[in-house]
Amino acid sequence: MKTCPAPALLRSRITACLSLLAATALLPLSAFGQGFLFCPHPLPRPWFPPPHPRPRPPVQYQVDELAIRARIENQVARVEVEQTFENRGHRVLEASFVFPIPYDGAVDQMTLLVDGQELPGKLLPAEEAARIFQQHVQKYRDPALLQWLGHGVYRTRVFPIPPGEKRTVSLRYTQVLRTEFGLTELLIPLRPAQFTSQPIKSIKLTVNIRSPQPIKNVYSPTHNVQIERKKGKTAIVRLEAQHAIPTDDFRLLYDVGKKPISTQVITYRPDPNQPGYFLMLISPDLPSKRKTPQPKTVVFVLDRSGSMSGEKIRQAQEALKFVLRNLHKGDLFNVIAYDSDVEVFQPELQRFEPERLREALAFVEGIDAGGSTNLNEALLQAMHMVPKDKKRPTYIVFLTDGRPTAGVTREGKIVDAVRKANRFGARLYTFGLGYDVNSRLLDKLSRTNRGYTVYVRPDEDIEAAVAKLYRRIEAPALVDVQLDIHIGDEKGTRSADVFRVYPRTLTDLFAGDQLVVVGRYRRPGKGTITLKGTLMGEPHSFEFSGKFVKKSRNDRHAFVERLWAIRRVGDIIDEIDLHGENKELVDELVRLAKRHGILTPYTAFLADENVKWSDTQGLNRRTAQNLGVLKENASGRLGFLHRQSKNMMQTADRAGFGGGFGGGG
Repeated sequence: MKTCPAPALLRSRITACLSLLAATALLPLSAFGQGFLFCPHPLPRPWFPPPHPRPRPPVQYQVDELAIRARIENQVARVEVEQTFENRGHRVLEASFVFPIPYDGAVDQMTLLVDGQELPGKLLPAEEAARIFQQHVQKYRDPALLQWLGHGVYRTRVFPIPPGEKRTVSLRYTQVLRTEFGLTELLIPLRPAQFTSQPIKSIKLTVNIRSPQPIKNVYSPTHNVQIERKKGKTAIVRLEAQHAIPTDDFRLLYDVGKKPISTQVITYRPDPNQPGYFLMLISPDLPSKRKTPQPKTVVFVLDRSGSMSGEKIRQAQEALKFVLRNLHKGDLFNVIAYDSDVEVFQPELQRFEPERLREALAFVEGIDAGGSTNLNEALLQAMHMVPKDKKRPTYIVFLTDGRPTAGVTREGKIVDAVRKANRFGARLYTFGLGYDVNSRLLDKLSRTNRGYTVYVRPDEDIEAAVAKLYRRIEAPALVDVQLDIHIGDEKGTRSADVFRVYPRTLTDLFAGDQLVVVGRYRRPGKGTITLKGTLMGEPHSFEFSGKFVKKSRNDRHAFVERLWAIRRVGDIIDEIDLHGENKELVDELVRLAKRHGILTPYTAFLADENVKWSDTQGLNRRTAQNLGVLKENASGRLGFLHRQSKNMMQTADRAGFGGGFGGGG
């Protein structure tokens, strides 16, 4: 049976996040790392009793810049790691550079340079590395470092760094990547920097993947990466950060194939007597720019109440103009502006054409801010415009910065009225602009109408946020998506097979999208996955297979369990937010936070060493009290930040939630 991590370890995970809690809208975080300098004869220092918790080594240098470039072709990765070290002390630093051997494949052709000059190095087997660094490990009580050294290291001879000067170290190596169940994985061991340096000023990582077959799923379970696809057979993955605290390895998974939609299943089951965890990656292979895009309907609903005056209304106008100019032939559209009254561009939906575009742009330009907020009537009019043809994708883009103050103002009545009016399956995307929005109402509206909410802070660009959404919905790939999973020979999804699957409701798939689904399963065996949806108005079905293991051989895919836990926590908070407190849900929230070290605004007190983790009732009671902030703050800055955090947990795509970086100074 899998052993639950010790409270001290999980408490350390939570503590590492707390310094960034306020600055990052209450988000749980993890981090990043790289190779380090080893000083065999460190500078003499006065002895002090070791403090608690584990001390970090004395900082004699800082990593100024870390740049990693990797090229992958035919399952072979050529990697270059370049780091700039600065001696921040007052004496010459005699050091050797140490880098771990990637433990996931064969490595050869290692070359190391210092300021452009090749430096002799030695490959140390695991036993020799452990012997050499054992004293360092014992001194600073770093068992994780010893585990990291267990795969062998590459170490240079000693070289000097004068005080105040910098040295650039470059390491080049070639690695044969491992492929399992169709997924190829690149792993760059980067964890040890958490023991050796202050936050790195600049981190840049680029991976260029080339394949003779089309590249399908590209996924990092550890970091929030940017993915650029070029002509199907090339993908460029980028990662950048400034002043980041390194603590984790970088992992990248990808697969190739010729099917129009690719699906990969990754499972993790440490205990065969307990339900397992699965992660599913789904990517539609459809071009982002079609010659004949699927016709769609877009209705814009813009709040023009008095609070929208000034820069806010100007940015909203520019956002609507951007979307209008990027509609396609065959699209239907309309614009609704509201305050205490509701004004419509045209009584009926308009077909996109040059003349109508000019008229619509003029209408948007003439919108002035003033008056109250009749949110309910504006949304009802938008729903009444939705065409009866369910085969046609319809999107309502709703922008507001406030709360309902005219007409119907009660949350429940508004949500029920809009849901009932949405008879033909329109997707409602809501934009909460600034801290005064009723964020709970927006979450309810989007959740009951198959959309989601985007929260835009006062200092963020409204136009950029709306443009980002429209770039996704511009080219619908597969709408009305449904996913059926059954394990074994019996047909149809059974509750005994899979449960607690997230997201609860699948959104439409758009060109360039990648859907990440997580859940739990009971029965092991071969699984049949059926993806259904509507493409260009016609029903389509795609069938795939996946293996749901009885017991995992190692912890290589342990990230699947933690990603599921993060989404489950987000779902629990959402249930409590929308439907009120529930003792069973609060108990489960605390249990998951303790087991997986997940930081939430309601369980952050678990990092306090004076808190007794064995006092289950006390922890649950304190968490329930903290959750009261959701009930008390339907709107305002605090409500905005809490719901933004909740939504990001519900849609988290990686176990290293928060983009894979901790904060720095």
